[in-house]
Amino acid sequence: MIEYLACKLGRNDETPNIALAEKLCDTEDQAGIREIVGGLGSREKGVAGDCIKVLYEVGQRKPELIAEYAGVFITALSGKDNRIVWGSMTALACIAPIAHEALDARIPEILHAYRNGSVITVDNSISVFARLCKADNAYMEEIFPLLLEHLASCRAKEIPQHAERIAECIDQEHREAFVKTLEARHGELTDAQMRRLGKVIKAL
Repeated sequence: MIEYLACKLGRNDETPNIALAEKLCDTEDQAGIREIVGGLGSREKGVAGDCIKVLYEVGQRKPELIAEYAGVFITALSGKDNRIVWGSMTALACIAPIAHEALDARIPEILHAYRNGSVITVDNSISVFARLCKADNAYMEEIFPLLLEHLASCRAKEIPQHAERIAECIDQEHREAFVKTLEARHGELTDAQMRRLGKVIKAL
């Protein structure tokens, strides 16, 4: 499968990687997916980068096909290649609803990546945390305060998007605290951001 990666085809776009992800999903080719997972350790930066792209594209379509590799993605969060780090967090966001038990023991590593990662890494870590909370309410006690703290301190322009990501785990019990945290930052938002945020709150 490595030979079908964009870098191996001399391409600079993601079309071949997306096509390969779709093929792996259509055929549910577990051997092919294992080969792509193995490619994450390649010394060729282009190969490793294309492999993580293929894997999270698979995750967005059929997360069950990559769920067993949760540990691989978490380990990759501590790497030095930013594309692999944020790509791995993207993959974790895809599989969190069905692989939350595998993520449970390694939440400290995910938190470390959240606190030290790039913007894209942080964006996707918010989805990971929200989906863990939605998958099992037991995570709420530990993770929900962190999500509120994030909304209270993140950049104003990030508030609507991150509120949308967090909203999927908000139940009646936690709605009031969520809304109050958002209301405390209204003065920092533009009219467009307020409208976007209003839709989130109304949907709850």
